[in-house]
Amino acid sequence: MKTIYESNFAGMRLMRRGKVRDIYDLGEHLLIFTTDRLSAFDCVFPDPIPCKGTVLTQISRFWFEQVSSIIPTHIVSFAPRDFGREAKPYIRELTGRSMLVHRAEPLPVECVVRGYLHGSAWKEYQEKGSVCGIEIPSGLKEKDKLPDVLFTPATKAKSGHDENITFEEMRRLVGEDVANFMREKSIEIYQLAHARLLARGVVLVDTKFEFGRLMDKIILIDECLTPDSSRLYVAETYLPGVTSESFDKQFVRDYLESTHWDKMPPAPHLPPEIIRGVSERYLQACKIITGKDPEC
Repeated sequence: MKTIYESNFAGMRLMRRGKVRDIYDLGEHLLIFTTDRLSAFDCVFPDPIPCKGTVLTQISRFWFEQVSSIIPTHIVSFAPRDFGREAKPYIRELTGRSMLVHRAEPLPVECVVRGYLHGSAWKEYQEKGSVCGIEIPSGLKEKDKLPDVLFTPATKAKSGHDENITFEEMRRLVGEDVANFMREKSIEIYQLAHARLLARGVVLVDTKFEFGRLMDKIILIDECLTPDSSRLYVAETYLPGVTSESFDKQFVRDYLESTHWDKMPPAPHLPPEIIRGVSERYLQACKIITGKDPEC
């Protein structure tokens, strides 16, 4: 099973390397290549996760197609034959883990949608009775479904960590009409995905979306409802006081919390059983969500 930690496509201009994705400038469009790198606690780990890049691309492809009736997306093509002559020597590497996208201007807000009391939301609720500053009824337990789906925007601080902001701050950043549109579409996409996943035995606890401006339109960009951007749990085990099975990075987060790592770079090497466990969960998520085994 081949892994790709970093791409190097001679003749194609590398625009930047993200934590997981390598982005190439193809002029009118961008080429997003998803590697097998793993990021957790805002650090990139030195060990690739087999099939991860393929899984993320295939799941994003599935959801971009599902939500296209709600909002336009940045997708141009998933077929490497459409990527231009510079890509032809790399068809094999590009297949299954890359996408050609419109060159949109990213909006400076991450749109987080929460449906359940989990993670940092649970910690804040215990301390303050709120989630990202939004008052929540008392008496809820960890993992409880929230009375209403919450929209909790965030921005990237200089340190690279997500920083929660209020909706009023979001309005000041992007304008009232755009902020309202992003909130409305984020919640609509979450509700659609939550219902479809729950029917397949998966709880979509929370997720985040990114939007961009393409001429006079706001479109959905980046990735969509993947195990990297979402918390996905087995519905049967997602109960208060029960150890829940997840399909996302929570497995590796739990392992890291049990170590003495200070969550500062450089990230440590992961044991083989953790690498294998993450890969298996991502592959299982892909099969459940898309109905197909990823070709990796």
